[in-house]
Amino acid sequence: MASAYRPDPRFAALGSEFADPVEPAAFPDGIERWWNARWAEAVGLSGLTPDERAAHFHRFEPLPDNQAQPLALRYHGHQFRTYNPQIGDGRGFLFGQVRDDDNRLLDFGTKGSGQTPYSRSGDGRLTLKGAVRELLASEMLEALGVYTSKTFAIYETGEPLHRGDEPSPTRSAVLTRLSHSHVRIGMFQRHAYFNRPDLVEALMDYAIEHFHPQAGGGDTPARATAFLEASVASLARLSAEWMAAGFVHGVLNTDNLVVTGESFDYGPWRFLPVFEPGFTAAYFDDGGLYAYGRQPESVLWALEQLAGALLPLGEEASLVKALNTFPGRYRAALYTAWHRRLGIVPLGEEADGAFLTGLLHFMRDSQLPFEAVMFDWFGGSASQQRAFEGPRGNHYRGESFEGILDGFEAREPVRPERLSHRYFAQSEPADMVFETMEAAWAPIAANDDWSALDALLDRVKLAREGYDLGRGRSGFLDGAHP
Repeated sequence: MASAYRPDPRFAALGSEFADPVEPAAFPDGIERWWNARWAEAVGLSGLTPDERAAHFHRFEPLPDNQAQPLALRYHGHQFRTYNPQIGDGRGFLFGQVRDDDNRLLDFGTKGSGQTPYSRSGDGRLTLKGAVRELLASEMLEALGVYTSKTFAIYETGEPLHRGDEPSPTRSAVLTRLSHSHVRIGMFQRHAYFNRPDLVEALMDYAIEHFHPQAGGGDTPARATAFLEASVASLARLSAEWMAAGFVHGVLNTDNLVVTGESFDYGPWRFLPVFEPGFTAAYFDDGGLYAYGRQPESVLWALEQLAGALLPLGEEASLVKALNTFPGRYRAALYTAWHRRLGIVPLGEEADGAFLTGLLHFMRDSQLPFEAVMFDWFGGSASQQRAFEGPRGNHYRGESFEGILDGFEAREPVRPERLSHRYFAQSEPADMVFETMEAAWAPIAANDDWSALDALLDRVKLAREGYDLGRGRSGFLDGAHP
Protein backbone atom coordinates (compact mmCIF):
# COMPACT_ATOMS: atom_id res chain seq x y z
CA MET A 1 0.00 0.00 0.00
CA ALA A 2 1.19 3.50 -0.80
CA SER A 3 1.63 6.02 1.99
CA ALA A 4 -1.49 7.77 0.66
CA TYR A 5 -3.61 4.76 1.66
CA ARG A 6 -5.47 5.80 4.79
CA PRO A 7 -8.06 3.27 5.95
CA ASP A 8 -10.75 4.73 8.18
CA PRO A 9 -13.69 2.33 8.68
CA ARG A 10 -16.25 4.44 10.53
CA PHE A 11 -19.70 3.20 9.53
CA ALA A 12 -19.47 -0.17 11.30
CA ALA A 13 -19.15 1.62 14.64
CA LEU A 14 -22.76 2.79 14.32
CA GLY A 15 -23.79 -0.73 15.31
CA SER A 16 -25.85 -3.67 14.20
CA GLU A 17 -29.07 -1.69 13.68
CA PHE A 18 -27.64 -0.06 10.55
CA ALA A 19 -26.27 -3.00 8.54
CA ASP A 20 -25.97 -6.77 8.33
CA PRO A 21 -22.70 -8.67 7.89
CA VAL A 22 -22.74 -10.67 4.65
CA GLU A 23 -20.47 -12.88 2.59
CA PRO A 24 -19.49 -11.99 -0.97
CA ALA A 25 -20.45 -14.38 -3.73
CA ALA A 26 -17.90 -16.94 -4.91
CA PHE A 27 -17.68 -16.21 -8.61
CA PRO A 28 -16.48 -18.82 -11.12
CA ASP A 29 -14.33 -16.34 -13.04
CA GLY A 30 -12.70 -12.94 -12.60
CA ILE A 31 -11.58 -10.93 -15.63
CA GLU A 32 -10.61 -7.33 -14.89
CA ARG A 33 -12.53 -5.07 -17.26
CA TRP A 34 -11.97 -1.67 -15.60
CA TRP A 35 -9.60 -0.20 -13.06
CA ASN A 36 -9.83 3.50 -12.21
CA ALA A 37 -6.15 4.39 -12.07
CA ARG A 38 -6.75 8.10 -11.33
CA TRP A 39 -8.89 7.46 -8.29
CA ALA A 40 -6.78 4.53 -7.16
CA GLU A 41 -3.93 7.00 -6.87
CA ALA A 42 -6.09 9.44 -4.90
CA VAL A 43 -6.83 6.79 -2.25
CA GLY A 44 -3.37 5.18 -2.15
CA LEU A 45 -4.17 1.99 -4.07
CA SER A 46 -2.31 2.69 -7.30
CA GLY A 47 0.48 0.29 -6.35
CA LEU A 48 -1.69 -2.83 -6.17
CA THR A 49 -0.66 -5.65 -8.48
CA PRO A 50 -3.31 -7.28 -10.71
CA ASP A 51 -3.50 -10.21 -8.28
CA GLU A 52 -3.94 -7.87 -5.32
CA ARG A 53 -6.62 -5.92 -7.16
CA ALA A 54 -8.52 -9.14 -7.83
CA ALA A 55 -8.18 -10.23 -4.20
CA HIS A 56 -9.81 -7.04 -2.93
CA PHE A 57 -12.22 -6.05 -5.70
CA HIS A 58 -13.26 -9.42 -7.14
CA ARG A 59 -13.08 -11.79 -4.16
CA PHE A 60 -13.53 -8.94 -1.65
CA GLU A 61 -10.88 -9.96 0.79
CA PRO A 62 -10.70 -7.11 3.35
CA LEU A 63 -8.39 -4.22 2.63
CA PRO A 64 -5.55 -3.88 5.20
CA ASP A 65 -6.66 -2.32 8.51
CA ASN A 66 -10.09 -1.74 7.09
CA GLN A 67 -13.61 -3.04 7.58
CA ALA A 68 -13.40 -6.69 8.60
CA GLN A 69 -16.53 -7.91 6.81
CA PRO A 70 -18.87 -6.60 4.11
CA LEU A 71 -21.99 -4.87 5.42
CA ALA A 72 -25.34 -4.84 3.63
CA LEU A 73 -26.85 -1.51 4.58
CA ARG A 74 -30.37 -1.25 5.93
CA TYR A 75 -32.82 1.27 4.47
CA HIS A 76 -36.37 1.75 3.27
CA GLY A 77 -37.59 4.14 0.62
CA HIS A 78 -40.34 5.60 -1.48
CA GLN A 79 -40.21 3.97 -4.91
CA PHE A 80 -42.20 6.05 -7.40
CA ARG A 81 -43.68 7.65 -4.27
CA THR A 82 -44.96 4.37 -2.83
CA TYR A 83 -43.34 3.45 0.48
CA ASN A 84 -41.48 0.13 0.48
CA PRO A 85 -40.23 -1.27 3.82
CA GLN A 86 -38.89 -4.44 2.16
CA ILE A 87 -35.72 -3.05 0.59
CA GLY A 88 -32.08 -2.58 1.56
CA ASP A 89 -28.79 -3.53 -0.06
CA GLY A 90 -30.06 -6.45 -2.12
CA ARG A 91 -27.05 -6.98 -4.38
CA GLY A 92 -24.33 -4.87 -2.84
CA PHE A 93 -22.54 -4.00 0.37
CA LEU A 94 -20.22 -1.51 2.00
CA PHE A 95 -16.76 -3.03 1.58
CA GLY A 96 -14.46 -0.49 3.22
CA GLN A 97 -13.76 3.18 3.87
CA VAL A 98 -10.70 5.32 3.16
CA ARG A 99 -9.55 8.92 3.19
CA ASP A 100 -8.63 10.51 -0.13
CA ASP A 101 -5.98 13.14 -0.72
CA ASP A 102 -8.52 15.84 0.19
CA ASN A 103 -9.05 14.07 3.55
CA ARG A 104 -12.62 13.14 2.69
CA LEU A 105 -14.06 9.94 4.08
CA LEU A 106 -15.00 7.76 1.09
CA ASP A 107 -16.88 4.47 0.78
CA PHE A 108 -16.18 1.45 -1.35
CA GLY A 109 -19.59 0.03 -2.24
CA THR A 110 -20.41 -2.88 -4.52
CA LYS A 111 -23.05 -3.79 -7.06
CA GLY A 112 -23.64 -7.38 -8.12
CA SER A 113 -21.64 -8.91 -5.26
CA GLY A 114 -24.18 -11.56 -4.25
CA GLN A 115 -27.32 -12.14 -2.23
CA THR A 116 -28.05 -10.45 1.08
CA PRO A 117 -30.98 -10.54 3.53
CA TYR A 118 -32.60 -7.89 1.28
CA SER A 119 -32.30 -9.71 -2.06
CA ARG A 120 -35.88 -10.98 -1.82
CA SER A 121 -36.28 -13.09 -5.00
CA GLY A 122 -33.25 -11.57 -6.73
CA ASP A 123 -29.99 -13.34 -7.48
CA GLY A 124 -27.82 -10.49 -6.18
CA ARG A 125 -25.98 -10.26 -9.49
CA LEU A 126 -25.24 -7.54 -12.06
CA THR A 127 -25.07 -7.95 -15.80
CA LEU A 128 -21.89 -6.98 -17.59
CA LYS A 129 -23.87 -4.49 -19.67
CA GLY A 130 -25.24 -2.96 -16.46
CA ALA A 131 -21.69 -2.50 -15.20
CA VAL A 132 -20.59 -0.91 -18.47
CA ARG A 133 -23.59 1.42 -18.39
CA GLU A 134 -22.70 2.57 -14.88
CA LEU A 135 -19.10 3.12 -15.96
CA LEU A 136 -20.18 5.26 -18.92
CA ALA A 137 -22.61 7.32 -16.84
CA SER A 138 -20.15 8.06 -14.06
CA GLU A 139 -17.25 8.87 -16.42
CA MET A 140 -19.36 11.19 -18.56
CA LEU A 141 -20.88 12.97 -15.58
CA GLU A 142 -17.48 13.51 -14.04
CA ALA A 143 -16.28 14.98 -17.34
CA LEU A 144 -19.22 17.41 -17.27
CA GLY A 145 -18.55 18.58 -13.73
CA VAL A 146 -21.32 16.70 -11.94
CA TYR A 147 -20.64 15.51 -8.40
CA THR A 148 -20.81 11.78 -8.98
CA SER A 149 -19.71 8.45 -7.58
CA LYS A 150 -16.76 6.93 -9.43
CA THR A 151 -16.73 3.49 -11.01
CA PHE A 152 -13.64 2.09 -9.35
CA ALA A 153 -13.38 -1.51 -10.60
CA ILE A 154 -15.31 -3.95 -12.79
CA TYR A 155 -14.70 -7.69 -12.99
CA GLU A 156 -16.51 -10.01 -15.36
CA THR A 157 -17.57 -13.01 -13.27
CA GLY A 158 -18.48 -15.82 -15.65
CA GLU A 159 -22.10 -16.51 -14.75
CA PRO A 160 -24.95 -16.63 -17.30
CA LEU A 161 -27.75 -14.38 -16.08
CA HIS A 162 -31.37 -14.17 -17.20
CA ARG A 163 -32.97 -10.75 -17.38
CA GLY A 164 -36.17 -9.47 -18.91
CA ASP A 165 -34.61 -6.33 -20.35
CA GLU A 166 -31.53 -7.93 -22.00
CA PRO A 167 -31.12 -10.83 -24.42
CA SER A 168 -30.56 -13.81 -22.13
CA PRO A 169 -28.50 -15.55 -20.99
CA THR A 170 -26.28 -12.51 -20.61
CA ARG A 171 -22.84 -12.00 -19.09
CA SER A 172 -22.27 -11.11 -15.44
CA ALA A 173 -20.02 -8.69 -13.57
CA VAL A 174 -19.32 -7.21 -10.17
CA LEU A 175 -18.72 -3.49 -9.82
CA THR A 176 -17.12 -1.45 -7.05
CA ARG A 177 -17.92 2.24 -6.83
CA LEU A 178 -16.10 4.89 -4.83
CA SER A 179 -18.49 7.34 -3.20
CA HIS A 180 -18.39 10.08 -0.63
CA SER A 181 -21.32 8.44 1.11
CA HIS A 182 -23.98 5.76 0.94
CA VAL A 183 -26.14 7.46 3.59
CA ARG A 184 -29.43 7.53 1.75
CA ILE A 185 -32.57 9.42 2.67
CA GLY A 186 -34.16 5.98 2.92
CA MET A 187 -31.86 5.11 5.83
CA PHE A 188 -33.42 7.84 7.94
CA GLN A 189 -36.88 6.73 6.81
CA ARG A 190 -36.25 3.17 7.98
CA HIS A 191 -35.44 4.17 11.54
CA ALA A 192 -38.31 6.65 11.66
CA TYR A 193 -40.64 3.88 10.41
CA PHE A 194 -39.65 1.73 13.38
CA ASN A 195 -40.06 4.71 15.74
CA ARG A 196 -36.39 4.84 16.66
CA PRO A 197 -35.50 8.54 16.95
CA ASP A 198 -32.34 7.52 18.80
CA LEU A 199 -31.09 5.75 15.65
CA VAL A 200 -32.18 8.65 13.43
CA GLU A 201 -30.11 10.94 15.65
CA ALA A 202 -27.09 8.62 15.62
CA LEU A 203 -27.18 8.48 11.81
CA MET A 204 -27.64 12.23 11.59
CA ASP A 205 -24.65 12.86 13.84
CA TYR A 206 -22.53 10.47 11.76
CA ALA A 207 -23.50 12.41 8.63
CA ILE A 208 -22.81 15.75 10.29
CA GLU A 209 -19.39 14.66 11.49
CA HIS A 210 -18.22 13.32 8.15
CA PHE A 211 -20.19 15.22 5.49
CA HIS A 212 -21.78 18.37 6.91
CA PRO A 213 -19.61 19.54 9.84
CA GLN A 214 -21.05 23.05 9.48
CA ALA A 215 -24.29 21.62 10.88
CA GLY A 216 -22.68 20.53 14.14
CA GLY A 217 -23.04 22.27 17.49
CA GLY A 218 -26.12 23.22 19.43
CA ASP A 219 -28.86 21.04 20.81
CA THR A 220 -30.59 18.25 18.92
CA PRO A 221 -33.35 20.39 17.32
CA ALA A 222 -30.76 22.92 16.12
CA ARG A 223 -28.59 20.17 14.63
CA ALA A 224 -31.59 18.58 12.90
CA THR A 225 -32.49 21.88 11.24
CA ALA A 226 -28.91 22.64 10.25
CA PHE A 227 -28.42 19.13 8.89
CA LEU A 228 -31.59 19.32 6.82
CA GLU A 229 -30.57 22.71 5.44
CA ALA A 230 -27.11 21.36 4.51
CA SER A 231 -28.72 18.37 2.76
CA VAL A 232 -31.11 20.72 0.94
CA ALA A 233 -28.19 22.79 -0.29
CA SER A 234 -26.27 19.72 -1.46
CA LEU A 235 -29.18 18.16 -3.31
CA ALA A 236 -30.29 21.46 -4.84
CA ARG A 237 -26.80 21.79 -6.29
CA LEU A 238 -26.88 18.23 -7.63
CA SER A 239 -30.27 18.87 -9.26
CA ALA A 240 -28.84 21.92 -11.00
CA GLU A 241 -25.76 20.03 -12.19
CA TRP A 242 -27.94 17.27 -13.68
CA MET A 243 -29.94 19.87 -15.58
CA ALA A 244 -26.86 21.61 -16.95
CA ALA A 245 -25.41 18.26 -18.01
CA GLY A 246 -28.64 17.27 -19.77
CA PHE A 247 -28.77 14.17 -17.60
CA VAL A 248 -31.84 12.17 -16.62
CA HIS A 249 -31.22 9.84 -13.67
CA GLY A 250 -34.37 7.85 -14.26
CA VAL A 251 -35.17 6.57 -10.75
CA LEU A 252 -35.13 9.30 -8.10
CA ASN A 253 -36.53 7.14 -5.33
CA THR A 254 -35.58 8.16 -1.81
CA ASP A 255 -33.21 5.19 -1.54
CA ASN A 256 -31.28 6.54 -4.54
CA LEU A 257 -30.54 9.97 -3.06
CA VAL A 258 -27.75 10.49 -0.54
CA VAL A 259 -27.45 13.40 1.87
CA THR A 260 -24.08 14.51 0.42
CA GLY A 261 -25.80 15.45 -2.83
CA GLU A 262 -23.74 12.98 -4.84
CA SER A 263 -25.15 11.33 -7.96
CA PHE A 264 -24.96 7.54 -7.88
CA ASP A 265 -26.64 4.24 -8.76
CA TYR A 266 -27.09 4.36 -12.52
CA GLY A 267 -29.84 2.13 -13.84
CA PRO A 268 -32.07 3.46 -16.65
CA TRP A 269 -30.22 6.75 -17.09
CA ARG A 270 -30.18 8.83 -20.28
CA PHE A 271 -28.53 11.98 -21.56
CA LEU A 272 -30.80 14.28 -23.57
CA PRO A 273 -30.43 13.95 -27.34
CA VAL A 274 -32.04 17.42 -27.62
CA PHE A 275 -33.51 19.78 -25.06
CA GLU A 276 -36.87 18.31 -24.04
CA PRO A 277 -38.23 18.84 -20.52
CA GLY A 278 -40.56 15.83 -20.77
CA PHE A 279 -37.82 13.35 -21.74
CA THR A 280 -37.81 10.23 -19.53
CA ALA A 281 -35.09 7.64 -19.00
CA ALA A 282 -36.97 4.63 -17.63
CA TYR A 283 -39.26 2.70 -19.95
CA PHE A 284 -41.45 1.93 -16.92
CA ASP A 285 -41.91 5.61 -15.97
CA ASP A 286 -45.22 5.83 -17.80
CA GLY A 287 -46.35 9.02 -16.10
CA GLY A 288 -43.06 10.87 -16.53
CA LEU A 289 -42.62 11.28 -12.77
CA TYR A 290 -38.84 11.40 -13.11
CA ALA A 291 -38.65 13.20 -16.45
CA TYR A 292 -35.74 15.59 -17.05
CA GLY A 293 -37.75 18.72 -16.25
CA ARG A 294 -39.28 17.22 -13.09
CA GLN A 295 -36.04 16.18 -11.43
CA PRO A 296 -35.77 19.23 -9.11
CA GLU A 297 -39.38 18.67 -7.99
CA SER A 298 -38.61 15.00 -7.29
CA VAL A 299 -35.53 15.88 -5.26
CA LEU A 300 -37.50 18.38 -3.18
CA TRP A 301 -40.21 15.76 -2.57
CA ALA A 302 -37.51 13.36 -1.32
CA LEU A 303 -36.14 16.06 0.97
CA GLU A 304 -39.61 16.47 2.41
CA GLN A 305 -39.46 12.78 3.38
CA LEU A 306 -36.11 13.39 5.06
CA ALA A 307 -37.66 16.26 6.99
CA GLY A 308 -40.45 13.95 8.10
CA ALA A 309 -37.94 11.43 9.41
CA LEU A 310 -36.15 14.20 11.33
CA LEU A 311 -39.36 15.61 12.80
CA PRO A 312 -39.07 13.71 16.13
CA LEU A 313 -35.70 15.41 16.64
CA GLY A 314 -36.50 18.92 15.50
CA GLU A 315 -38.98 21.74 15.50
CA GLU A 316 -41.52 21.57 12.69
CA ALA A 317 -41.45 25.28 11.87
CA SER A 318 -37.65 25.29 11.64
CA LEU A 319 -37.57 22.18 9.47
CA VAL A 320 -40.17 23.66 7.13
CA LYS A 321 -38.11 26.84 6.93
CA ALA A 322 -35.05 24.77 5.99
CA LEU A 323 -37.04 22.98 3.27
CA ASN A 324 -38.27 26.29 1.93
CA THR A 325 -34.70 27.30 1.11
CA PHE A 326 -34.68 24.77 -1.75
CA PRO A 327 -36.19 26.94 -4.52
CA GLY A 328 -33.77 29.82 -3.96
CA ARG A 329 -30.78 27.54 -3.58
CA TYR A 330 -31.74 25.56 -6.67
CA ARG A 331 -32.22 28.69 -8.78
CA ALA A 332 -28.83 30.09 -7.77
CA ALA A 333 -27.14 26.72 -8.28
CA LEU A 334 -28.80 26.35 -11.69
CA TYR A 335 -27.38 29.64 -12.96
CA THR A 336 -23.97 28.73 -11.58
CA ALA A 337 -24.05 25.24 -13.12
CA TRP A 338 -25.09 26.44 -16.58
CA HIS A 339 -22.49 29.18 -16.64
CA ARG A 340 -19.80 26.76 -15.49
CA ARG A 341 -20.80 24.33 -18.22
CA LEU A 342 -20.56 27.13 -20.76
CA GLY A 343 -17.30 28.46 -19.36
CA ILE A 344 -18.58 32.00 -18.80
CA VAL A 345 -18.99 34.39 -15.86
CA PRO A 346 -22.54 35.00 -14.55
CA LEU A 347 -23.82 38.58 -14.51
CA GLY A 348 -26.58 38.38 -11.90
CA GLU A 349 -29.73 36.44 -11.26
CA GLU A 350 -32.16 38.55 -13.31
CA ALA A 351 -29.91 38.83 -16.36
CA ASP A 352 -28.81 35.20 -16.10
CA GLY A 353 -32.40 33.98 -15.95
CA ALA A 354 -33.35 35.83 -19.11
CA PHE A 355 -30.20 34.68 -20.93
CA LEU A 356 -30.63 31.01 -20.06
CA THR A 357 -34.35 31.06 -20.86
CA GLY A 358 -33.53 32.38 -24.32
CA LEU A 359 -30.81 29.78 -24.83
CA LEU A 360 -33.10 26.91 -23.82
CA HIS A 361 -35.91 28.17 -26.06
CA PHE A 362 -33.43 28.21 -28.95
CA MET A 363 -32.26 24.69 -28.14
CA ARG A 364 -35.84 23.43 -27.98
CA ASP A 365 -36.92 25.11 -31.21
CA SER A 366 -33.80 24.26 -33.21
CA GLN A 367 -33.62 20.66 -31.93
CA LEU A 368 -29.84 20.81 -32.14
CA PRO A 369 -28.03 18.11 -30.15
CA PHE A 370 -27.85 19.20 -26.51
CA GLU A 371 -24.18 18.40 -25.96
CA ALA A 372 -23.19 19.91 -29.32
CA VAL A 373 -24.54 23.34 -28.33
CA MET A 374 -22.61 23.21 -25.05
CA PHE A 375 -19.47 22.22 -26.95
CA ASP A 376 -19.85 24.84 -29.67
CA TRP A 377 -20.25 27.71 -27.22
CA PHE A 378 -17.90 26.71 -24.43
CA GLY A 379 -16.08 29.92 -23.56
CA GLY A 380 -18.93 32.05 -24.89
CA SER A 381 -17.84 34.75 -27.31
CA ALA A 382 -14.32 33.28 -27.33
CA SER A 383 -15.81 30.38 -29.33
CA GLN A 384 -17.87 32.48 -31.74
CA GLN A 385 -15.69 31.91 -34.77
CA ARG A 386 -15.34 28.22 -33.96
CA ALA A 387 -19.14 27.89 -33.59
CA PHE A 388 -19.91 29.85 -36.76
CA GLU A 389 -17.48 27.74 -38.81
CA GLY A 390 -18.62 24.44 -37.31
CA PRO A 391 -21.28 22.06 -38.60
CA ARG A 392 -24.09 23.97 -36.85
CA GLY A 393 -22.91 27.43 -37.86
CA ASN A 394 -25.96 28.27 -39.99
CA HIS A 395 -28.24 27.87 -36.97
CA TYR A 396 -26.18 30.37 -34.99
CA ARG A 397 -26.25 33.03 -37.69
CA GLY A 398 -30.03 33.30 -37.73
CA GLU A 399 -32.22 35.95 -36.15
CA SER A 400 -33.38 33.57 -33.42
CA PHE A 401 -29.85 33.45 -32.00
CA GLU A 402 -29.12 37.19 -31.97
CA GLY A 403 -30.23 37.81 -28.40
CA ILE A 404 -28.29 34.80 -27.17
CA LEU A 405 -25.19 35.98 -28.98
CA ASP A 406 -25.56 39.33 -27.21
CA GLY A 407 -25.71 37.43 -23.93
CA PHE A 408 -22.48 35.58 -24.69
CA GLU A 409 -20.75 38.80 -25.66
CA ALA A 410 -21.82 40.40 -22.36
CA ARG A 411 -20.19 37.62 -20.32
CA GLU A 412 -16.48 37.14 -19.89
CA PRO A 413 -15.07 33.70 -20.64
CA VAL A 414 -13.58 31.80 -17.70
CA ARG A 415 -10.09 30.48 -18.42
CA PRO A 416 -10.39 30.77 -22.20
CA GLU A 417 -7.00 29.08 -22.56
CA ARG A 418 -8.91 25.81 -22.19
CA LEU A 419 -10.09 26.27 -25.77
CA SER A 420 -6.55 25.54 -26.97
CA HIS A 421 -6.97 21.94 -25.79
CA ARG A 422 -7.13 19.49 -28.66
CA TYR A 423 -10.66 18.51 -27.61
CA PHE A 424 -11.93 21.75 -29.13
CA ALA A 425 -10.11 21.16 -32.42
CA GLN A 426 -12.76 18.52 -33.15
CA SER A 427 -15.97 19.33 -34.96
CA GLU A 428 -18.09 17.13 -32.67
CA PRO A 429 -18.08 16.61 -28.90
CA ALA A 430 -18.08 13.41 -26.92
CA ASP A 431 -21.63 12.50 -26.01
CA MET A 432 -23.35 9.68 -24.17
CA VAL A 433 -26.79 9.50 -25.72
CA PHE A 434 -28.44 6.09 -25.91
CA GLU A 435 -27.21 5.35 -29.42
CA THR A 436 -23.61 6.14 -28.46
CA MET A 437 -23.73 3.82 -25.49
CA GLU A 438 -25.35 1.02 -27.50
CA ALA A 439 -22.77 1.37 -30.28
CA ALA A 440 -19.99 0.86 -27.74
CA TRP A 441 -21.68 -2.19 -26.24
CA ALA A 442 -22.71 -3.98 -29.46
CA PRO A 443 -19.19 -5.24 -30.42
CA ILE A 444 -18.71 -6.57 -26.88
CA ALA A 445 -21.96 -8.50 -27.05
CA ALA A 446 -21.28 -9.79 -30.56
CA ASN A 447 -17.54 -10.53 -30.61
CA ASP A 448 -16.10 -9.65 -27.19
CA ASP A 449 -14.53 -6.66 -28.93
CA TRP A 450 -13.82 -3.89 -26.41
CA SER A 451 -12.17 -1.46 -28.83
CA ALA A 452 -15.27 0.70 -29.39
CA LEU A 453 -15.78 1.09 -25.64
CA ASP A 454 -12.11 1.95 -25.15
CA ALA A 455 -12.32 4.56 -27.91
CA LEU A 456 -15.45 6.10 -26.35
CA LEU A 457 -13.80 6.27 -22.94
CA ASP A 458 -10.80 7.95 -24.56
CA ARG A 459 -13.14 10.58 -26.02
CA VAL A 460 -14.73 11.12 -22.61
CA LYS A 461 -11.28 11.47 -21.04
CA LEU A 462 -10.45 14.10 -23.65
CA ALA A 463 -13.67 15.94 -22.79
CA ARG A 464 -12.83 15.85 -19.08
CA GLU A 465 -9.40 17.30 -19.76
CA GLY A 466 -10.74 19.91 -22.17
CA TYR A 467 -13.62 21.19 -20.09
CA ASP A 468 -11.52 20.84 -16.91
CA LEU A 469 -14.54 21.46 -14.69
CA GLY A 470 -13.15 19.75 -11.60
CA ARG A 471 -13.57 16.21 -10.29
CA GLY A 472 -16.31 16.54 -7.73
CA ARG A 473 -14.14 17.56 -4.77
CA SER A 474 -14.89 19.93 -1.96
CA GLY A 475 -13.25 22.91 -3.68
CA PHE A 476 -15.46 22.37 -6.72
CA LEU A 477 -18.59 22.11 -4.66
CA ASP A 478 -18.18 25.35 -2.73
CA GLY A 479 -19.29 27.41 -5.73
CA ALA A 480 -15.88 28.79 -6.67
CA HIS A 481 -14.76 28.58 -10.25
CA PRO A 482 -12.46 25.60 -10.78
